[in-house]
Amino acid sequence: MEFIFAIAILIFSVILHEISHGYAAYLLGDSTAKYAGRLTLNPLKHLDIFGSFILPAFTYLTGGFILGWAKPVPFNPYNLKNQKWGPAIVGLAGPLANILIVVIFGISIRLGGHFALLPLSFFQIAALVVLVNLQLTVLNLVPIPPLDGSRLLSAFLPFRWQKIQYTLERYSFFFVIIFIFFVWPYLFLPIVGNLFKLITGLGL
Repeated sequence: MEFIFAIAILIFSVILHEISHGYAAYLLGDSTAKYAGRLTLNPLKHLDIFGSFILPAFTYLTGGFILGWAKPVPFNPYNLKNQKWGPAIVGLAGPLANILIVVIFGISIRLGGHFALLPLSFFQIAALVVLVNLQLTVLNLVPIPPLDGSRLLSAFLPFRWQKIQYTLERYSFFFVIIFIFFVWPYLFLPIVGNLFKLITGLGL
């Protein structure tokens, strides 16, 4: 049952993540996501069979954690009003959406626990929401193309780095898969656990 809830929470969270990218790009002058029909909560427009179902199931069953993604929202950086910082702002919008979810549910856990107003089932689901969104936030801030962290990093690096970034993105799927299975559990999952405890007051 926990696995089903985790998948549902992941799907909801990655959809909000991608929509946030699209809206940020739209507000900065690029309508690519709008014309592609991606500024919608309709999951059929966003879900990726591998990233939204197969990968999360595999990571959950083999590693005890859940990670995944939706189809990336398309945007054209050349349409953005700010060519220097625009891509970084668009990239940051997704993790910020996940951070907002973490804050809302983290506060709910803290306040609900303090006043003992909410049932245990709420705390269990809310804790799972916080955990999933913390993992999405930390994962996407890693500066590996095509993760959002690489767009943030490129804003601070010389223009020629963008050419290197675009080249690396051709092999990004393999980079991300290697990172998730061979680096994430050992270096980044403990960070997520510490952040989870700090925010909710709960242990994993």
